[in-house]
Amino acid sequence: MKINECRYYQQLEDGTVECQLCPHHCRMTNGKMGRCRSRRNHDGVLISEVYAKPCALAIDPIEKKPLYHFHPGTTCLSIACTGCNFRCLNCQNHDISQASPEEVAHDELTPEQVVSLCLKHHCPGIAYTYTEPLTYIEYVIDTARLAHEKGLWNILVTAGYVCQEPLSDLLPYLDAANIDLKSFTDDIYQRISGGRLSVVLDTILAMKKAGVWIELTNLVIPGINDDMEMIRRICRWMVDNGMKETPLHFSRFFPRYRMQDIPPTPIQTLRAAHEIALDEGLRHVYLGNV
Repeated sequence: MKINECRYYQQLEDGTVECQLCPHHCRMTNGKMGRCRSRRNHDGVLISEVYAKPCALAIDPIEKKPLYHFHPGTTCLSIACTGCNFRCLNCQNHDISQASPEEVAHDELTPEQVVSLCLKHHCPGIAYTYTEPLTYIEYVIDTARLAHEKGLWNILVTAGYVCQEPLSDLLPYLDAANIDLKSFTDDIYQRISGGRLSVVLDTILAMKKAGVWIELTNLVIPGINDDMEMIRRICRWMVDNGMKETPLHFSRFFPRYRMQDIPPTPIQTLRAAHEIALDEGLRHVYLGNV
């Protein structure tokens, strides 16, 4: 396999390829990109346009991910490539997540170089973050495997929209993840992000079963997903699936991208969500962006 050939796709007739990384199952004729803008049909071969081409690098406190119960007080090397398989109207990193690789400046770092950089700066782990790391999963897996060999943690910050086969290939190298649970209805997922709730829930449960440390984030957007009964359903689902001890972060919305006309989330709304979560039995509930 070429270094930038994708692992999850099928060749169809007339040179068309079907990506099988996520449930969108994008079909691409020659030269065309998928929905995530990072995977392209090149003469009947699906290639990653962003493999080993990170557009963002930083050293972050692990709490920024946010991960509050996974080695608090430590740092991680954060890395991102362009692309996302969602189209969130409120995306705070739209300049890199909703852009094509050629539109954004990038470095060239092999998995070996990323691990060396992490060790050089004495970071105990690598966080694949800022955009949607699952869209460049080959780069993540190759880097994560090497990181584990060096005793480093691997952290995924994700919306969780992925098929089970590629996810199962990543899970053995994954130590922790924060999953963005955007709502608890398919309608909101479709309108705001362009996906389905059930896929995200399956990802969360697969990570939990694999022993990955998980924390969930719910960005509370006024008039969109701030219905308290829906928030109660999120909390009940967590409790019913053995996640009383799983931290849940209610995050405050601020106007971003294509949601400039919606005001910031009132603090009292977040406090109400916090009380509901505790009332339903969750043990670790936090408010973010406040």
